[in-house]
Amino acid sequence: MQDIYLFSITIIAILIVILGVSWWKWHAYLSLSVATIFLAIFAGMPWGKIAGAFETGVGAVLGHLVGILALGTILGKMMSTSGAGMQIANFFIEKFGIKRLPWAMFFSGLIIGIPVFFEVGLVILLPIVLSIQKTVKKNILLLGLPVLAGLSIAHGIIPPHPGAMTAISIYNANVSQVLLYAICFALPAGIIAGPLYAKFISKRITPEHEPTLIRPDTIKDNERLPSVGISFFIVFLPIILMLLTMIAALFTLPTEITNVIEFIGNPLIALLISVFVAYYFLGFRLGLKADIIRDLTDESMKPLASIILIIGAGGAFKQILIDTGVATAIANLSSQMHLSPIVMSFCVAGLIRVATGSATVALTTAAGIVAPIVESMTGVNTALLVIATGAGSLMLSHVNDAGFWLVKEYLGLTVKETFKTWTVLETLLSFSVFFMVLIVDIFV
Repeated sequence: MQDIYLFSITIIAILIVILGVSWWKWHAYLSLSVATIFLAIFAGMPWGKIAGAFETGVGAVLGHLVGILALGTILGKMMSTSGAGMQIANFFIEKFGIKRLPWAMFFSGLIIGIPVFFEVGLVILLPIVLSIQKTVKKNILLLGLPVLAGLSIAHGIIPPHPGAMTAISIYNANVSQVLLYAICFALPAGIIAGPLYAKFISKRITPEHEPTLIRPDTIKDNERLPSVGISFFIVFLPIILMLLTMIAALFTLPTEITNVIEFIGNPLIALLISVFVAYYFLGFRLGLKADIIRDLTDESMKPLASIILIIGAGGAFKQILIDTGVATAIANLSSQMHLSPIVMSFCVAGLIRVATGSATVALTTAAGIVAPIVESMTGVNTALLVIATGAGSLMLSHVNDAGFWLVKEYLGLTVKETFKTWTVLETLLSFSVFFMVLIVDIFV
């Protein structure tokens, strides 16, 4: 009964967030904060621990994200203001044609999403999407959703992302097998949830607002434009720096060199280096003065205040869900259903994802719950088990997921529009991969 009670008040808390934003017209930060405190009180958390848990949750999510968001936004601003974003946009339009742009966007997201975290890929690629959208005058959803599909499916099921790697370790699966399956499943699932769904939904929803986090604009008195090569170099520089850590791991190098490579390959440091490289190639080299570059940096920071607050409150909501035992309660309900290992891992991961908002937490927690159950079973394909758990961890992204608010702000969507686009996209990815896993499991 306690598990059902916790699940019920979680649903009510989520409804408070949705009603607060859409009906009562509260700011999303206030809606999330009120829902978080409501959940903590009615879940029985001691009064003296609520504020501390709130602060812990805010710090946990922003400690990872705030620097990446700030540096990514500066990089995006330099790309758009210098005309580098437009150069890349024109390159894509010329090479792929307007009709095939959603496909180009999907494969860009998938390829870039393999070595980098979802949030990093998002802040690198979406400014380019906005530049292309400004040029071709198409619905932003037609170009933005395929990129998100590519980034998300890579984050959810393809090694070396931390969730997938942790699940591989817990299930004692073969990394090469998981990688092979993941790529085979990621392509069709990403195509369904990316270019195909984007084409469908873009005919039915036109976002009410323009994106404000990054505006693709060019300084009028700056006649010189960066070359296409330099423009792509700036985009790929942080990715190249992050890839160095993976490449270095394949060789036996002196400890000092390994430490330096790991340092510059950290997403935060890679983006910081890239920002200063962008300052030179997209600023000073094109004739922009230091005070203009400083003003551009200040300008890029201003829209971040709201999204940082919202993501922080979402982190607090997630922390309360964990501290009050909601995630455990949902896992307990799932494990009592006596399902097959593949179905169980998918369901447990899905329910934890809905409860906590984190794909990585859902994947690793579900693997930890399911692994002891399948240890005594024979004939279980552990590679498929990893993929099924990863698929479950993607479904139904909503108000307690930082990705939900990032997508909302970057694409300039309302909460309702984000549910109809991003949440559906994530769920399509999840179930597409799951059904493919079920089919392959029959024959393998």
